[in-house]
Amino acid sequence: MSQSIQVNDDLGFRLDLAAAPSRIVSLVPSWTETLFGFGMEREIVGITKFCVAPAHKVAAVPKVGGTKNPDVRAIINLEADLVIANAEENRREDIERLRAHGIPVFTTYPRTVPGAVDSILKLGRVLRREHEAAQLAQQITLAVGGIEAGLGMWSKLRLRVFCPIWKKPWMSFNADTYAHDVLRMLGFNNIYASAGERYPVTTLDEALSRRPDIVILPDEPYEFGEADVAEVKAMVPPALSRRVLLVSGRDLHWYGVHMVEGLKSLADRLARVRAAVI
Repeated sequence: MSQSIQVNDDLGFRLDLAAAPSRIVSLVPSWTETLFGFGMEREIVGITKFCVAPAHKVAAVPKVGGTKNPDVRAIINLEADLVIANAEENRREDIERLRAHGIPVFTTYPRTVPGAVDSILKLGRVLRREHEAAQLAQQITLAVGGIEAGLGMWSKLRLRVFCPIWKKPWMSFNADTYAHDVLRMLGFNNIYASAGERYPVTTLDEALSRRPDIVILPDEPYEFGEADVAEVKAMVPPALSRRVLLVSGRDLHWYGVHMVEGLKSLADRLARVRAAVI
């Protein structure tokens, strides 16, 4: 039986591999964690400095720079036979340089929760880990189903949420993003859903004019912290100041194996603050 693999990535680029990849470089932290979840310790030969999970395993893997500035020469020297990238986290010019050197690149681009599950299944085919990918997809589907079933009245009575991803300048995200779909699935209305840009630049005053019920500050990509919570609380109306909270950026933004527990953790965190609104 042929060992060749033919899969279209999330951008429609066709990968034709003669066999399952045995030397993989991941340029996406959430997919790095997923590869380890698939039991691919031996195949992972390079990751970025931002690939931090699972911590006890990534420490020993060679680093090839950052997500926005990977060391292409180092990846070539590692004799990678597959690079896993993401259309938003990695630059197109780096992906094209890798392909120009004959290195296959599988580029993901999930913008919804179901889209992330589809990316997992495609990744499973590329890696010849179909069984592991199908199991993970099932776990995520069950987790999402449980969250949606538990929303009750909040599936219709949706609170409005302001969730910035950057500061100086303030930035948020519109409906064409994975983070938006996570919040939608959790029963919230993103106040920047209809913005013309995927990542609109705004101000805190402008965001407040959209009358959010809750402000969520994730700790990545911008590392919002307690000082930012205190700053925002001092600048918003008293009622809203009681509903400003930090959340895990991984729970909101990461795909793959992190979704199983991350989505449930985020749902629980937001359910507590939502209950306080009543």
